[in-house]
Amino acid sequence: MNPSRRHLVPLLVLGFVMAAAARTNFGAVPPSIVANVGSLNPSTPMLEPRSGHTATLLPDGRVLIAGGMRGNQDFYKSAELYDPATGKFQPTGEMHQRRVGHIAVLLRTGKVLVAGGWVGDGGTDSAELYDPATGQFTPIAKMTSPRGRPIAIMLSDGNVLIAGGEKRNNESLVSAEIFDVKTLSFQPTGSMHHARVSHTATLLSDGRVLIAGGYGDSVASSAELYDPRTGTFAETGSMGTARCKHTAGLLPDGRVLIAGGSESRDWGHNLNSAEIYDRHTAKFTAASPMSDSRFKLPDEAVQLPSGKLLIAGGSTQVEVFDPSSGKFMVATGQMNEPWHFMTETKLRDGSVFLAGGYPNSPQATAKTWIYRP
Repeated sequence: MNPSRRHLVPLLVLGFVMAAAARTNFGAVPPSIVANVGSLNPSTPMLEPRSGHTATLLPDGRVLIAGGMRGNQDFYKSAELYDPATGKFQPTGEMHQRRVGHIAVLLRTGKVLVAGGWVGDGGTDSAELYDPATGQFTPIAKMTSPRGRPIAIMLSDGNVLIAGGEKRNNESLVSAEIFDVKTLSFQPTGSMHHARVSHTATLLSDGRVLIAGGYGDSVASSAELYDPRTGTFAETGSMGTARCKHTAGLLPDGRVLIAGGSESRDWGHNLNSAEIYDRHTAKFTAASPMSDSRFKLPDEAVQLPSGKLLIAGGSTQVEVFDPSSGKFMVATGQMNEPWHFMTETKLRDGSVFLAGGYPNSPQATAKTWIYRP
């Protein structure tokens, strides 16, 4: 591969590619499919435009916004706090590493683990902890491998599984590791059966983790289960469609909804299809499609107080999946652009805070929205 092209791969992963943007239809929503499933309204802009950032609900109800990028190679160390009580943002301490496409997980201690991400033309193994009491980030031990755009999920014991991602240009990883909250260190665990980037991870009701899709050498339809008791991955049923940059959400009955994404690594071949995984049968079955094709979504779809799932990003509209009917419904209100790699965070009152992203051009936004069920 041409070296100059390899240098661009991390940015392609984050999606600042415009040439084929017109392939996705972001037209107006037919009124007949807009249902009474809540509304979307603009909120206060962030202090900085951000895409590929993280948004983490803190124990006091505020939201920590960390890192991300303004545009190509313009990555942030900065972080800010959103207070739903006032609707305002304020700056907080800076990270020690500029990063985009990283992970952020609220630990049971109330601190936030921030690790990995892209720092230029490769991933980083650096990690740090944010303490809401002091508003400061503190560096901790490094991960076992640099990882750009891995997945991370808290396990039932409070430790954190981190899996996959890219080490450097086009070098996707099968390896995984565990962050031990007691020792504040990272330890290797079993490897996945397939290298994955832009995949999803969902904690099942039995404590295992469903890993689905993503890409290595190609976009995958395969899925696997991580068992914390054995520290190993086992392959499970495959999805009906290969997809990456999709979203996944746990349904109240323990099944997992997989929606959207793309059949290719970059622009084009975006999906409106959805499917549901049942751990009892270890199979995926097709679900009703969304009203719009969308990709570059938040990794985790937010479960609303009603048990419905909110799907946002990659489109001007937000949709809600109703498990009782098995269908998607479009909420009232629209965003002005199909924001990609935005974040969605469920607030303590049950509303959802949507922030940032970028449209079909390489420039992030500071805009935010509130979805109210």
